[in-house]
Amino acid sequence: MKAPTSPVREVARIAIPVSTEAVVLLLLNFVNQIIVGALGAVAIAAVGFANSLSFIVLITVSAMGISVTILVARAAGAGRKHDMATTISSAVLVGGAVSGLFALVLAIRPESLLELVGASSSVAGEGAMYLQFIALALIPSVVSAILSGVLRATGRPRVPMVITFITAGVGAGLAWLLVFGLGPIPALGVPGAGIATLVAALLKLVLLVPFVFRDTIAWETPSRDDLRIVLRPLFILAIPMGLTEFAWASGTFLYNVVFQQLGDEELAAAQITVNLEGIFIVAAIGVMTAATALIGTAVGQGDVTAVYSWIALLRKIGLVTGLAFGALFALAACLVPVFFPNAGPGLQRMAVIGILINSSIQAVKVGNMIFGAGILPSGNDVKGALIGTAVSAFAIGLPLAIILGLFTPLGIVGIFLARVIEEIAKFHYFRYRARRIDWSALVTAQVARTP
Repeated sequence: MKAPTSPVREVARIAIPVSTEAVVLLLLNFVNQIIVGALGAVAIAAVGFANSLSFIVLITVSAMGISVTILVARAAGAGRKHDMATTISSAVLVGGAVSGLFALVLAIRPESLLELVGASSSVAGEGAMYLQFIALALIPSVVSAILSGVLRATGRPRVPMVITFITAGVGAGLAWLLVFGLGPIPALGVPGAGIATLVAALLKLVLLVPFVFRDTIAWETPSRDDLRIVLRPLFILAIPMGLTEFAWASGTFLYNVVFQQLGDEELAAAQITVNLEGIFIVAAIGVMTAATALIGTAVGQGDVTAVYSWIALLRKIGLVTGLAFGALFALAACLVPVFFPNAGPGLQRMAVIGILINSSIQAVKVGNMIFGAGILPSGNDVKGALIGTAVSAFAIGLPLAIILGLFTPLGIVGIFLARVIEEIAKFHYFRYRARRIDWSALVTAQVARTP
């Protein structure tokens, strides 16, 4: 692979649109939280708890989008257009079917499900209908994640960014309208935010489809032979990546269960902290996406020197962006009373504490994102990503959260500190696994596939 004139500019070409898109999405979620925050602490907790439950499914199945980005980038680098087309169509069909199955599970008896997994009766009652609507939104959201991955891998990251701008604006405006009502439109409360999320997800999918299947590559319905050839490498990456994302999202959800044991206000404070943090974390997600696209293309073109060059550059950029966004996140603590004036001083104080603790390790979290969802999967070491995520969460972070949060005077502070320790442990393991990848062997195997 011939190095571009400016490698930093090449990273920025992919990373900035992806990060901007992700920030806009998180801002939409945060705006929804501010909107429902006017309804009180229980509403904040209900939306956050339901979101964290549906997020497990979304992030798990959407891992297929990361796999598609890697495989499409490799195929594009090697000029294998048929492989590109069948990989995309297979992923869309499988992703739509799997997300539909999970959506059905979440949408049936949502109140009972929320209570079963640890929500209080008040939180479950408030969030039941909201969960039904965001469950239905899973199907278009997962397919959109796959199509967005295709556009990023083929050098068009601005398209999903612009579409996200449009749909996020529609979603935020519709959420305000449906939650509070206007004229003949009744005030629906918390469920109104769920309806807005569903409408925005459907609109995004409708807008993405022509850019992929009309302008990028034609739809090819995969034959039985195509499925056998395509699904194996897709699932080799997607299943472990899905399990990795499942472990991470499940761990996040279980932290919420621990917060809920302390009370509705503690859960609401945690949701404010996590949702605000998400804006600054995903501001660096473009670096991870650039890793999958640029490393994947270099592997497909058979240039191991370029692979190592991209890894070194992406790690440096990740460190700088992590430190910068961590500082901005800490400063954002001043805005909690402004955004949530009705939350009460106790809840506001707990949220500020959580923000200050979490902001101290933003560089570590960004590094974990680049290693765990970028470098390791690109090097076919999805097993390392899975082990690091699962062990750090379930063997280190969550046990510490239970001990420090529920059995010491630290309370909510102890739970936040447990998450810090988890992230640091994960970072060291990911670095160890990355040093063990044999990039020369991987490049040789990809060159052998090229006709």
